[in-house]
Formats: sequence, structure tokens, C-alpha cells
Amino acid sequence: MTFWPWSKELEVGIAVIDEQHRWLVEQTNRLHEALQAGSERELIGEILEGLMDYTMNHFIVEEELFDRLGYPESAAHKAYHNRFTEQVMSLLLRHENGEEVGMDALELLKRWLTHHILKVDKAYVEHFRKHGVC
Repeated sequence: MTFWPWSKELEVGIAVIDEQHRWLVEQTNRLHEALQAGSERELIGEILEGLMDYTMNHFIVEEELFDRLGYPESAAHKAYHNRFTEQVMSLLLRHENGEEVGMDALELLKRWLTHHILKVDKAYVEHFRKHGVC
């Protein structure tokens, strides 16, 4: 059974954003599978690094749209992104220092991404649609 199944509820209706969110959910599931299988620490680290890199690139895409479209909540949203980036980087560093961070990582990713997509990201959808981004 999948740890976190993708659902229509997680879609914001902007194709590029939905595609990126879906990838993040899939990688969270990949991390869960690797942890359940007792995979090597190296693989866990690779997945965490991939999540970190992709998340940062996803944030860049969103933030460029904020700037281009004059999203009024841009500063607060960017600060939210920065806090999450710090949390994921902390998990990655803890992992690299030999700590077991698997369940911490899964809980953070699922909790944060669910809240971020359903509340924070969906808040900008109407603004984006008014500016022709769908």
C-alpha cells in the first residue's frame, strides 16, 4: 500500500505546479519504500538530496511566477519556503552525520506538503488565474 497516494484534492489546477507537487509526493513514497525495505543509508541520502534539490527548484518556479504576476503575498510565501528548506536541509545534514531521520523526514514531508499545497499554494490560484496562468 502506498504511504501517501496522490489525489485530485492535491491539485491546484496549474499544470506545471501540479506536476511538480506530484513528483514530490512520489519521491516521498519512494523514501517510505526505501525505509520499509531497510535500504542502504546511501540510497536514503540520495532520495533526501533529490527531494531537497527538486523542492528548491520548485520554489524557484513558484517564486518567479509570484514576481512576474505581482502576487501580493509573495514575501510571506517565500519566507514559508525558506523555513521548509531549512528544515529539509537540517534533516539531510543529520542523516549525513549518521542519525536516523527516516520517520522524521516522512512526517515532515507529508505534513508540510499537505498543508502547503491545500492551504498556502491554493491561496495563489485565483491570483494566477486572473493573470492567465492555469
